[in-house]
Amino acid sequence: MWNYYDYGYKPRKKPKDPAAQLAKLRKKNPDIKPVILEGKKLARTWWGMAWNKNLESYADYESRIVRGRSYVRSGAVLDLSVGSGGAHALVSGSASKPYEITVKIEPLPKKKWDALMKKCSHKIASLEDLASGKFPEELMELFMDKGGGLFPSPKEISFSCSCPDWAYMCKHVAAALYGIGARFDDDPMLFFTLRDIDFTELLKKTVEEKMKSMLKNAGKATGRVIKDVDTHELFGV
Repeated sequence: MWNYYDYGYKPRKKPKDPAAQLAKLRKKNPDIKPVILEGKKLARTWWGMAWNKNLESYADYESRIVRGRSYVRSGAVLDLSVGSGGAHALVSGSASKPYEITVKIEPLPKKKWDALMKKCSHKIASLEDLASGKFPEELMELFMDKGGGLFPSPKEISFSCSCPDWAYMCKHVAAALYGIGARFDDDPMLFFTLRDIDFTELLKKTVEEKMKSMLKNAGKATGRVIKDVDTHELFGV
């Protein structure tokens, strides 16, 4: 009887059990941070959904990024840390040890940030909503604009994975990218950290613009309205 093994074929290994790998990793590192989704949605908030939508909108990624959906849903992203300019992840695969993924995001160019700040200064009420955890529709197009918005383009994203997959974007990297979006659900400010943006600068400008507007309406000279603003007390961020 003809047999696959007669021709040197080896059946594909089944992925390892993510839960078992996670339990093993937790013995060595109790502070490990897996990506655990609530329900079937990959993201719940505007920030997470916008991150995923941006990635899926590029032709370079659209046929690859979807490969990570089942992986992130199954809990295969065993650990994910997001910091300034990038992220590091451990993703379960077919090997006995999880694969290591590194994602690097270029900082938002200062010229683009300054232009965005100028546009935002005319939307004071919208920025107040943003600071309180809501996402105003007035800022959606501004932040999502592919030419001058906040979200990175493929040329601003680089990544690597320790797996043997030769593909440009393997499913482990794709799962990690979706995992980043899930992290934004819990802490939207991580987005600004990832892009190396000082969000407090935006909040201070918002307060200054509002104070200037109030004083102007009161018929008083503005000068330098606010020298230093404690944004934590004002906005809780």
